[in-house]
Amino acid sequence: MSQASKLALVKEMLDSAEGSLRSAKQMVNELVGDDGKSSYAKKAEILPDRDSSLDDEGTKVVEGVFDGEKMTDSNEKEYPVPANYASKSKLIPGDTLKLSITEDGSFIYKQIGPVDRKKIVGTLTYEDSQYKVITSGKTYQVLLASVTYHKAEIGDKITLIVPENEDSDWGAIENVLPKDATDIDLEGEF
Repeated sequence: MSQASKLALVKEMLDSAEGSLRSAKQMVNELVGDDGKSSYAKKAEILPDRDSSLDDEGTKVVEGVFDGEKMTDSNEKEYPVPANYASKSKLIPGDTLKLSITEDGSFIYKQIGPVDRKKIVGTLTYEDSQYKVITSGKTYQVLLASVTYHKAEIGDKITLIVPENEDSDWGAIENVLPKDATDIDLEGEF
């Protein structure tokens, strides 16, 4: 990576850090209301309460909202979502999932309600023990499983999928742009 590219990346990181601090303050106010519930738990409240329901095969069915790493149901109970599934399915925060828990304890997830999406381009970085994609206005966390699946490297340009109508700290990697495409100015939304 050339010195000019490194300098441009550092500038992007600083701009992103400033924006992230502003966003973090705003998100604290938006995410935690008077009742202390996260926005994902509030979204899950409108889903059917199937906490004790069983389907015809004796399988427990739970619906919830994905937050970037896990699913939260209407009772604020959290369920781990396998990173490989989230990565392959390109799940993003706000997606509605159905979890079937079989008699043998297997968890089977299915995406049943994707949120509106948009694609943006940014640069892959690694900081605070987490892979992140820095875009022109914000930094998004991405799953390690997605980084390894796409064989992405720090400094690569990434096409990222994020929620279109709400703020999020997480995104899903759609693609790694070819190295020769880094000269093209693709930063931002499309």
